[in-house]
This record gives sequence, C-alpha cells and structure tokens, in this order.
Amino acid sequence: MEKEYLTKDHLIGFDNYKYSCKDTGVLSIYVMHPFWNWLVQFCPKWIAPNLLTFSGFLFTLAIFLLFAFLDYSFYASDPDRPEVLPLPRWTFTMAAIFLFIAYTLDGIDGKQARRTGTSNPLGELFDHGLDSYTAGLIPAAMYSIFGRGARYSIIPFRMFFTMWNVLINFYLSHFEKYNTGVLFLPWGYDFSMWGTILTFLIAGYGGHEIWQFILPGGITTGTMFEMLLYVSSLISNVPVVLYNIYKSYKNKTGHMRPFTEAIRPLIPIATFFIITLVWILKSPSNIIEKDPRALFFLMGTIFSNITCRLIVAQMSHTRCDAFNSLLIPTVAVVITSIGLQSEILELLLAYSLCLFTTLAHIHYGTCVVRQMCRHFRVNCFSIKKQSA
Repeated sequence: MEKEYLTKDHLIGFDNYKYSCKDTGVLSIYVMHPFWNWLVQFCPKWIAPNLLTFSGFLFTLAIFLLFAFLDYSFYASDPDRPEVLPLPRWTFTMAAIFLFIAYTLDGIDGKQARRTGTSNPLGELFDHGLDSYTAGLIPAAMYSIFGRGARYSIIPFRMFFTMWNVLINFYLSHFEKYNTGVLFLPWGYDFSMWGTILTFLIAGYGGHEIWQFILPGGITTGTMFEMLLYVSSLISNVPVVLYNIYKSYKNKTGHMRPFTEAIRPLIPIATFFIITLVWILKSPSNIIEKDPRALFFLMGTIFSNITCRLIVAQMSHTRCDAFNSLLIPTVAVVITSIGLQSEILELLLAYSLCLFTTLAHIHYGTCVVRQMCRHFRVNCFSIKKQSA
C-alpha cells in the first residue's frame, strides 16, 4: 500500500532546492575526482545516474550478506575459537573489489547526472539516503576481519560504541547542512573508504592472521582501528562541523534557526542511542553478546530511516522531525524484553523488530522515491526521452 510521506511543503521546498556542496579534501580533489571525471566518459549516456547509485549500494549489501552468511557471529577470525573455520582469503579480496566498485559508482553518479542533463533533487536524496544505510553495513562487514575475541580485536560491547561513532559522524554532516545550507564533505570519508579497501586487500593477501599482532603498549590491532576512528572524529569531523555552523551564524549565511530549532535533528538520534544503550545494559540474554549482528543491522536500519527524514527536511527547507515512529516498536521490544526477562522471547522480538523496521524503511524509501518521480515527472532507473 502506497503512502505519501512527502507533504505539500516538502514538494514546494524541493522545487526551490539548489544543490550546495563544498569538498576540500586533498585526496578527493587531486586523486578521486580526476579519476571519476575520466571514468564517467566511458559510461553510456542512456544509463540513469540512480541506476549507478543503486548498483553501488547492492555491491555494499553483497559484502554484508557474504560475511553474514559465512561468519554470522563474528567468530571466524577469533583465535580462541579454533572450532570455527576461518574465512577464505578470497572473501576479503572480493569485499575489497566490491567496495571499490561501490565507492566508484557512488563517485560518478552525480557526474553522470550532469553529463546527461538529469540532475534533480531525487538523485541527491536517493544517493545520500542509500549512503546512510551503507554507513552501518561497512563497519559490520569489516568487524569480521578482526573477529570478536579480545586477544587481537575488541569485544561486541566496544564495537557497539564504535558503530555508533561511525553513524553519528555520518549524521553530523547532514545536521551541519540542515543549519548551514551547505554540505561540507568530510575529509575523512575518502581516507576511510581507501583505508577499508586496503584493509580488506591485505587480509585477502595474507589472511585475517596478518592483522593479528600487538603494538607496543599492548595495543591490539582492533584497538588501533577503534582509536583511529575516535581520534578522526574528534579531530577532523566534530570540530569542523561545529566551526562551520558557528561561522554560518556569525556571517549570517545559514538558515539562522534559533538554538532549539537548530539542535532539533539531534533529538531522534540521541533518543535512539539511549534506547539501544539501555537495551544492551539491561538485556536478559545479553543481546550484544548473543547476537551482535542482528543488533548492528537493526541500528543501521533505524539510523538510515532517521537520517533519510533529516535529508528530506534539509533539502526541502522544512522543519525536521523530533521523533521517529520506528522508535515506538523499538521501545516496546526493549521494555517487554527487560520486563519479562525471557532470553528466548527477547531474541524472537529482536528478529521480528529487524524484519518489521527493514520492511518499514523500504516502504518509506520506495514511496518517497515514487512520489518524487511523479512530482518531477522523471523515472528513477531510466532516462526519459525528450519529446519534440
């Protein structure tokens, strides 16, 4: 059943929307964009940009599903679990290749839109919306390189916060645009993508064991990557976001929202973080240890829905939602699980919630895309021929 999630104000805002982006990344400007500009010339002009975007997302999803099938519980790379077969090296090589393809397609989709004259708000919304889902899939896949053992990696409880660090940093870029009107592409994005690709490639060459060593001071490789993510966010992302917002208010170049309205996008994401934190701390089955993959996937799905709604608000210049409806069943599951203290029931509820939120998010995304296609009179995955 189709539902019109976009209001009249949303559509009017999209009609008046103008893309504003600033990319100052050294790797992006001097390496990636020249490569993408060269590569896109070989892409047939009949291929729709959104088809490139969606294809890239499917490659990322394939990586997640591959590791979910072969290493669902993240034990394959744990040296303390010799009974679990290690992942074949080809899986890591394939992950590196798939991620490079996804990264490349994500880099040329906008260029394809400009060379075919099909740039429109739908393309940006489609691109960034799928990116918000990817933000949770890649770290979960990368976790299989190190495993969940404490000897060389980090335990699922710490991975929970590492996942949230990645998600929040992605969210902050769109929170920044909500207030400044400009999407400042973070420097860390290109470096993190190449870092992940190379990490997979090295594991493909030497197996997961090549990443099992301890640095001076007793720092494991898992801890090293964990620290890199935290330090990167605290140095290259959070201060930059705050500075850009401050500068937009000082120079009066942004939307100049009052403080309560400016921080409004932070309410649903903070609420969701608190809900998941309470869940893992009070879980009767210790769900973060019992089934971390299901929890990580659930986090990524609801996060993507919250982010997509923020992207819609900032692109249409409308008021952001302060609450996300998917948090209602999530709270219900958490309260029921903690209240009844049944391990089996908690897992059944968690799996049901994963299924429900995934279907709800797909329904939201599909309906929004179809509604925008009708409004702008375009096709999502094909280019309409111009009439005489």
